[in-house]
Amino acid sequence: MAFKDLVTFNKKKSTFIFIGGKGGVGKTTVSAATALWCARMGKKTLVISTDPAHSLGDSFERTIKHIPTPITTNLEAIEIDPDRAMEEYQSKMQMQQKYNDALGLVSDQMDMMSSSPGIDEVASFDKFMQYMNSDEYDVIVFDTAPTGHTLRLLSFPEMMDSWMGKLIKTKKTLGKAAQKLKNIIPFMGSDEAEEEQSMEELEEAKKQILAAREVLTDPTRTTFKTVLIPEEMSIIESSRAMDALHKANISTDGVIVNKIQPDNDHCDFCRARFETQQKRLDTIKATFEGQIIAEVPLQAHEVRGINQLYDICDILYGSDPTNGPIAL
Repeated sequence: MAFKDLVTFNKKKSTFIFIGGKGGVGKTTVSAATALWCARMGKKTLVISTDPAHSLGDSFERTIKHIPTPITTNLEAIEIDPDRAMEEYQSKMQMQQKYNDALGLVSDQMDMMSSSPGIDEVASFDKFMQYMNSDEYDVIVFDTAPTGHTLRLLSFPEMMDSWMGKLIKTKKTLGKAAQKLKNIIPFMGSDEAEEEQSMEELEEAKKQILAAREVLTDPTRTTFKTVLIPEEMSIIESSRAMDALHKANISTDGVIVNKIQPDNDHCDFCRARFETQQKRLDTIKATFEGQIIAEVPLQAHEVRGINQLYDICDILYGSDPTNGPIAL
């Protein structure tokens, strides 16, 4: 199976591709190249950077905004702006804070503050939720933050399901006592109708979270592809991340080994690195047995701009757009 065969398109439903890995391994380059290939295949494609330290715009040599920004035919991009995200989700965060404060008053056992999401995770996951059911795009590629942040993002449904469940349980447990506490817990509402509406909103939010988890764990809709370099620390971190993804029932189907040193008999340093990396490549094949592995050689220049990104696109997926994957 070729690496391009891992990308399958769904009729009338968006396909989600997460590109992740350790910092500095080339996730953004691979994400941009993957998005370009999908667009070249005639699919309406969106690539979203969820890394607070954005470099997607640098890769495309474009100014990318917090809203879909045209890049080329069939391709748009978003760089999530934390400040804009804070403004957009301010009401959500204020409600979350009220819930957390209230739960702190009624239960010393619930450490809700430590489990509540940060604004970067809220913004990233909200984008996923926004496009999950709209099917506005054929393919959405996520250029993710370094491994730890990405695992937190992808565990968001479980975290939020637990969080919302505790909120609902607490509100039900308080019952009529909520009316007595309304002066110190404003979100509890001033009457039964308001209280009922609040509960309905919580229940609806929980349904949306469960629906998101279903999409994330559906291998026909969502896959995770790991980028690493042939170095021991990168292999170890990627292996741990993949184990965590498997525990979360998220499909991992491809490994991209980036920055492979070419052989060079005329340079002792280059030859030594080549030999070391060949040993690491053997380790990668053994460690990620069952995964489709693609290899990208070290480039003689920094990969920037659409033309150079197409070079990586061709290495990963081939240059013939007529021989692509079949829609499911």
